[in-house]
Amino acid sequence: MKYNIRGENIEVTAALREYVEKKIGKLNRYFEEEPSSDVHVNLSVYNDEQKIEVTIPMKNLLLRAEEQHLDLYAAIDLVIDKLERQIRKHKTKVNRKFRQDHAAKYVFAQMEGDGTEGSDHPDEVEIVRNKRFDLKPMDSEEAILQMDMLGHSFFVFRNMETDTTNVVYRRRDGRYGLIEPN
Repeated sequence: MKYNIRGENIEVTAALREYVEKKIGKLNRYFEEEPSSDVHVNLSVYNDEQKIEVTIPMKNLLLRAEEQHLDLYAAIDLVIDKLERQIRKHKTKVNRKFRQDHAAKYVFAQMEGDGTEGSDHPDEVEIVRNKRFDLKPMDSEEAILQMDMLGHSFFVFRNMETDTTNVVYRRRDGRYGLIEPN
């Protein structure tokens, strides 16, 4: 893996870089062969809050996690835990699909005692509710108003200008984001 480590309001020292690379490098044990993708790491400091964002784009999977903590090294450890949970969850899903559909084997290495063989894994995804609704054509401003009225953190709508399905969402910083398909 190639590392792209950036710092916002913080200098990325050699010790910090080495710690990040060592911790993220431990994720290689989950793969049969080391991924050739770039690892994007963004470290930032705002008002005594240390934040780390890690993005690892791969062929059929995007691993992404972020964590905030008062101690940057603790935040790094927490974000690695999140990434490991994502990998295990995805591996369980892929292995289940492989057993059911006889699909091609995936890039994950077989780990001893990883709990993916036939047992119910606590990270399994269960859909507990299904909703259907008509998408009203509207602009993003109206969609944000609808989202705020409903008290939701996101809202799906049909964009009246592009006639595509879009999503508006409330970001952690209180501002809004828009997701559009390509």
